[in-house]
Amino acid sequence: MDLDKNLLSFLKPDLVDLILKESSIREIPKGTEILREQQYVKVLPIVIRGLVKVYSRFDEKELLLYYIEPEQSCVMTFYAALKNTPSKVFAVTEEDSQILLIPVSLLPDWLKEYPHFNELFYNQFNLRYSEMIDTIRNLLLDKMDKRLYDHLRKKSELMESDSIKMSHNQIANELGTAREVISRVMKKLENDGKITQNSGEIRIIAEW
Repeated sequence: MDLDKNLLSFLKPDLVDLILKESSIREIPKGTEILREQQYVKVLPIVIRGLVKVYSRFDEKELLLYYIEPEQSCVMTFYAALKNTPSKVFAVTEEDSQILLIPVSLLPDWLKEYPHFNELFYNQFNLRYSEMIDTIRNLLLDKMDKRLYDHLRKKSELMESDSIKMSHNQIANELGTAREVISRVMKKLENDGKITQNSGEIRIIAEW
């Protein structure tokens, strides 16, 4: 499949041709698991279009770690690939996505020959670290209603949609809490005039 090189403009031109020659491009439907825990990593993903959710699982509960947006890759996958260790995370497409898949066997040489290729991953590490600090601050300072509202707002922005179709159980998994807690707080947000709920569709109607 051909790819517009402008979609890789965040990489240096001398590397783009090589990546396109050696990598594959896949159209992956929404809801497809592209990586699972304990799987050895064979390809490194760079999202061209769409959205990928990366999460861990503890005691049968999911915990959202981060989303991979266009022009981003997965730092956890990158680390596992370089160290040849099993993945510690799951990754699933949140919407229909176009993903560039780079064979991990090429990474060591490319990182040496094209030092600017490292910038992509340094930026990803910095981004995820900043997100982790924000998450810790939210956990310490914000009540659940504000955490939930902010999560829904971010999800709406990522999906580029005014409405979100998610079950209370899915939201609870992403926030690491119980479905009953989410149902109670969702009702509070609805009573406060912040959101509406209708047949599994959630819509934000007011600012915090």
